Amino acid sequence: MERYYQPEVECASREQILAWQNERLVKQVRHVWDNVPYYRKKMEEKGLTPQDIQGVNDLKKLPFLTKDDLREAYPYGLLARPLADCVRIQSTSGTTGRRVVAFYTQHDIDLWEDCCARAIVAAGGTREDVCHVCYGYGLFTGGPGLNGGSHKVGCLTLPMSSGNTERQIQFLIDLEATILCCTPSYAAYLAESIHERGLRDKIKLKAGIFGAEAWTEEMRQNIQEKLGIKAYDIYGLTETSGPGVSFECSAQTGMHINEDHFIAEIIDPETGEVLPDGEKGELVFTSITKEAFPLLRYRTRDICVLNREPCPCGRTHVKMSKPMGRSDDMLVIKGVNVFPSQIETVLLNLGMDPNYQMIVERKNNLDTLEVQVEVNETLFSDTVRNLEKIEKTIAGALQSVLGIGAKVTLMEPKSIQRSEGKAKRVIDKRNLF
Repeated sequence: MERYYQPEVECASREQILAWQNERLVKQVRHVWDNVPYYRKKMEEKGLTPQDIQGVNDLKKLPFLTKDDLREAYPYGLLARPLADCVRIQSTSGTTGRRVVAFYTQHDIDLWEDCCARAIVAAGGTREDVCHVCYGYGLFTGGPGLNGGSHKVGCLTLPMSSGNTERQIQFLIDLEATILCCTPSYAAYLAESIHERGLRDKIKLKAGIFGAEAWTEEMRQNIQEKLGIKAYDIYGLTETSGPGVSFECSAQTGMHINEDHFIAEIIDPETGEVLPDGEKGELVFTSITKEAFPLLRYRTRDICVLNREPCPCGRTHVKMSKPMGRSDDMLVIKGVNVFPSQIETVLLNLGMDPNYQMIVERKNNLDTLEVQVEVNETLFSDTVRNLEKIEKTIAGALQSVLGIGAKVTLMEPKSIQRSEGKAKRVIDKRNLF
């Protein structure tokens, strides 16, 4: 039998959802106009005032926000509440070293944790469960979001964070964890490690909540089979709060968007025109309940489809498909956002030409990143020891900017293939979509 964390919201009528959205959008536009000069200026440039937005039908009049706006307004330019009202930040890596910093009031955190609690209950979680969270903690939203949601449901929560596989497996067994929360690639790696040690029969898991990176249906089946669980997808962005913007139910046919907190649109990435339901395009979110950091019409760059068909689980909120790609050049590697421009910046800062290629693969279900860097004739003819030193320097600089390790390989001049004079920057060998 399907369970709900907030049945009166999750199964509300479409009329009720629309009424909430209309009322909250009008209030949010006024809040942003009054408190965020950066966004008020964008509205004024379009000749808009809050009176022009009477409900969801007027949403398309509002200007978009993009990652560029977040970088330009960093750190406080999009803050809509006094700093004294904010109790936390979360952050994601930025494209050129400028990070995206999102602010939260206590109320924002409560609502975010409610969204994550809905996801845990949809995966069969109750207060009887032991929820093993091995998303990263700290600035990354995965750990704190699912941790808070697990507390709200009343599960015993294991705040494991990522890495240290031996300890993860020990706690899974000793504390009889029933719900696993992590990236799909780490779930697959844990499954392999458990099998290698012959410990499969010691694992009590029944469900997994996996997100923060793309994964295929085949990967889902593989994880489900190896761990004997049902694997649920979860989606979120630091910019809109974190995981729990949408989540899968028992039907496993897309993720229900928490429409009492977020209005979703699908647009043509080229023209910005809003597309009808069922058409593939770029996902845009408007936060209608966020106090500290409300983003209106934020372009996620994720390509997907919205579906309003009734769902057998009884939830009435619109479903989004798994993201089917990106409308920009961002890659998600080990759950971390990586942009080619970050590699470029690192090389330029080290006084090198930015001739490079990123090779991303998935080995044993874990992502690997190799950065091949062309060096000039003088450097390339240098001693082996000196070349190793250069590789180490680049690897260290990449680690500090990207937040993940990369293997650096120095290449001869002109050895990276170019098409029409341009090098292909990214070779992604993972089969993700």
